[in-house]
Amino acid sequence: MFKKILIANRGEIALRIIRTCKELGISTVAVYSVADKEAAHVVFADEAVCIGPASGKESYLNIPSIMAAAEVTGADAIHPGYGFLAENADFSQVCEDMKIKFIGPSPEMINKMGDKAYAKTTMKNCGVPVVPGSDGAVDTIEEAKKIANEIGYPVILKASAGGGGKGMRIVRSEDEVENAFLTASNEAMVGFDNAELYLEKFIEAPRHVEIQLMGDQFGNVYSYGDRDCSIQRRHQKLIEESPSPVITAETRAKMSEAAVLGAKSVNYEGAGTIEFLVDKDQSFYFIEMNTRIQVEHPITEMVNNVDLIKQQIFVAAGEKVQDLPSEMIGHSFEFRINAEDPDNNFRPSPGRIEYLHFPGGFGVRIDSHIYNDYIIPPYYDSLVAKLIVWGVDRDHAIKRAKRAFDEFTIEGIKTTIPFHQKMLNNKYFLSGDYNTNSIEKLLDN
Repeated sequence: MFKKILIANRGEIALRIIRTCKELGISTVAVYSVADKEAAHVVFADEAVCIGPASGKESYLNIPSIMAAAEVTGADAIHPGYGFLAENADFSQVCEDMKIKFIGPSPEMINKMGDKAYAKTTMKNCGVPVVPGSDGAVDTIEEAKKIANEIGYPVILKASAGGGGKGMRIVRSEDEVENAFLTASNEAMVGFDNAELYLEKFIEAPRHVEIQLMGDQFGNVYSYGDRDCSIQRRHQKLIEESPSPVITAETRAKMSEAAVLGAKSVNYEGAGTIEFLVDKDQSFYFIEMNTRIQVEHPITEMVNNVDLIKQQIFVAAGEKVQDLPSEMIGHSFEFRINAEDPDNNFRPSPGRIEYLHFPGGFGVRIDSHIYNDYIIPPYYDSLVAKLIVWGVDRDHAIKRAKRAFDEFTIEGIKTTIPFHQKMLNNKYFLSGDYNTNSIEKLLDN
């Protein structure tokens, strides 16, 4: 087992990793930018090293600085969390070269599964259902038109190396192909330094459902069930729940089986998530694999009574998966609390927290790094807290969430708490009748 783990991240996920490490008796090293000098992960880690200025590019994305911090503190492993360098193959390779264990997939695995076109072809070859479309990258506008005419409109162009909705365009007719192709490829180049696009059939009004996996070095891959992440704004998730309120037990079993099959086909190790689109007929299609722990992992932990960060650490240390999945119990929600103003197009709202009160009680969990008088910097993602609730069933979990939000107070900045309170009284949300295109309907009702 590792003696000292450096956490190459910040915010709530850094603090989350530190907590598990402490429970395992593993020393921790926090890295921080100048802007995060007073951050909670810096306070609670055993050691802390400043790695650069406020800019993420000069600090949390600065591989030489992070590796220097690992070397000077004697860390024998690095946990990247999510975001920043979590899916950076070069970072994984540098860790390997320096004999410091990267708690995540190999560089080769990150490259392969991070390339959406490659991942789709790989899944298709091993029998996992995929959305009809190109077999790999689409090189020309003429090729895009040919494939689109074969599978039928609407189609969607996506950046092969993309994420978060960048380099993505829906195309509803042949007349729109050229402009969409050029715009998406330019956006992909700017955002990911890779202009490659692939093309798929656009599934109307789908659910976004993902399967949480954990694989070890002995060829074992396990599914910890599904999460429904369909409530999104601009392809960014806002609320997640587990299990999905619309997936049948039969579909859930088939999706888990397909996800495990796909991960085993590439000898996957560590935490990973395979994401599917599910149509109204419960047909499901692979869209991508995330080779890291995800923001929404706590709801899977709640319904499985498992610590996924602990599982990551044990697997990285060469052990078998420790806590095997069993039947999911109850229902869990995660509500992302962002420093944004939902009444003004979710405009960012950094600043000083003048008063803070977290909710508590049975079945309520808060993952957060903020505290009274903490100043939220404007340089990073706006996520400041996650409210996770568990109930014996979906209705119970919703009632518990309402109670928790009644206690949740953050003053001094705008947050998405009012948005979530509105959702918890929305008839479509309460019924589970929503999809990835429903945000306007939900906001208007």
